[in-house]
Amino acid sequence: MKLNIILSWAILIILMYAAQTSLLPYIGYNGVSVNLMLLLTVSTAFVHGYKHGVLMGLVTGILQDFTTGSYFGCSIFSYMIIGLFFGKFSDRIFKEQLLFPVLSAPLAATMYFFIVTSLLFLIGYKIDFLHMIQTILQPLIIYQVAFSWLIHKLVYDFDKFAKRHG
Repeated sequence: MKLNIILSWAILIILMYAAQTSLLPYIGYNGVSVNLMLLLTVSTAFVHGYKHGVLMGLVTGILQDFTTGSYFGCSIFSYMIIGLFFGKFSDRIFKEQLLFPVLSAPLAATMYFFIVTSLLFLIGYKIDFLHMIQTILQPLIIYQVAFSWLIHKLVYDFDKFAKRHG
């Protein structure tokens, strides 16, 4: 991959993370807002396949784990697994088809939620799954669905632009 394409993707990731952490919490509900890094990982996996999905999961997970101060590795592991899972479908869907990423947003959010809460449970946290499903997972799914089309369209168009100018 050429350096300018890598730099373009790095800028996109940083801008999306800046939006996720600075602007989108204002529209959040009970501290839950859209997870752009998760949507970026899923869309990249759909467009490029599982290898790029895992790589995007690694990069976005590292960024999120370094900046949130939570347990280092939870986001990395979760995003990489999700990038691998959705990347396996990349050769079975049309890249320009925007409905499938919207339909997959609830599954990706649910996978992320259960991976992270299971890891926290395994290290000793007491988890009230039903309460967390109501207060965290349900709003997260709504936000993910609401933003999934926009983010997938952005990733798809950005990929076409990077290929033309790369």
